[in-house]
Amino acid sequence: MSADERIALFLDYENLAIGARDGLGVDPFDFGPVADALAERGRVVARRAYADWSSFGEDRRLLTRAQVELIEMPQRMGGARKNAADIKMAVDAIELAYERPFVTTFAIGTGDSDFTPLVHKLRELDKRVIGIGVASSTSALLPPACDEFLFYDRLPGIDATPIPRRRRGSRPAAATPPEPATSTAATSTTAAAGAAAAGSATTPTAGAAATPTTEVPAVPATTASAASAPAASASAATTGRGSGGTRTAVAAPAEPDTVDPDGADAGDRDVERLLTDTLAGLARHTDGPVLASALKRAMLRKDPTFDEADEGFRGFGELLRHLEGRRVVALRDGSARGDPEVTFPERGADEDAFALLVDTVTDLRGSGGPPQLSGLKDKLRKRQADFSEKRFGFRTFLAFVKAARARDLVDMRWDDAVDDYVLDVPSGG
Repeated sequence: MSADERIALFLDYENLAIGARDGLGVDPFDFGPVADALAERGRVVARRAYADWSSFGEDRRLLTRAQVELIEMPQRMGGARKNAADIKMAVDAIELAYERPFVTTFAIGTGDSDFTPLVHKLRELDKRVIGIGVASSTSALLPPACDEFLFYDRLPGIDATPIPRRRRGSRPAAATPPEPATSTAATSTTAAAGAAAAGSATTPTAGAAATPTTEVPAVPATTASAASAPAASASAATTGRGSGGTRTAVAAPAEPDTVDPDGADAGDRDVERLLTDTLAGLARHTDGPVLASALKRAMLRKDPTFDEADEGFRGFGELLRHLEGRRVVALRDGSARGDPEVTFPERGADEDAFALLVDTVTDLRGSGGPPQLSGLKDKLRKRQADFSEKRFGFRTFLAFVKAARARDLVDMRWDDAVDDYVLDVPSGG
């Protein structure tokens, strides 16, 4: 039996969905990044979401495919039932804590401070508590009460960015593109789930910044976001597998990084993306080294169909040695024979990618001033057609650029005049 955490997930769905819609422009709520974040932390043994589902038709279908149990709490029965879902969720969580002692961690998805007593009680019962909420609709009282708090806005795979707050009297902000869109063709997921996706979906953009609140009327969701799990075939371009369930999206992944001109390396890059995504998540959330055995378990939690043999490798160790030869990962002897430590190289292939970014920004600055973030990825791909930040463990292009800024390779600031991030090379760089 592995020593992975056993996690029970409880979602105050109306709070999360409305917060994501009003604060980030994400509609319907994309459960995939939450599932992936928890898969990196342990095995999710229970998933429950509480809401009046008559207001969330599309969300209901997406969550059902992700193996989330939907708890119906009707709000329109002639009486005041404003807190009915909150009370039911708190009672169920405490009941599970007593009846399922093997559950070690409770993930509470809400930004409502009314759940703070529940968090305190769970910790009193020696349970670890992970909070999940949208920054604009999360009470300041809730995060300090948790052992760990995940802001949905910052999870890998969330491609919408809150618009920075403006001074009173300034003009309204246009939607801010968090990273460049490379294609705008969209596909439907009704009867054509097995057909090859022809393009990629436009990333939802954020509207005006929402005033922090936890109780707003629910609005039906009508569209779905792109699946973030890697696709292994053409049909998987519209259906992503992740974290113990199936995640179906209306549109194909927004960046077709796994498509080569000759199609020869698409499967290999899918596996590479899954592995680097998972390794980056484990490296952020574990105290010690990441062992190969733990890495594979986390990959299987994200995609239960993963099998290195499908890509021509006789074992997981052989896959790791292959990626080590390509400078994607680095291996060191672990505590047990045959279970090496896996890390990213100190100077790996990402150095070339950062150099490409710096050269591109430098040339664009010389020809027309500091470039904007929107459209910059297309410029990089004109120089290197197979460029993808996902090869280096970055889930979004924005995260890749932020990593370059953290290394003092580029400067990045928000420019109100263009409603976008503007990049430059540091003086003396």
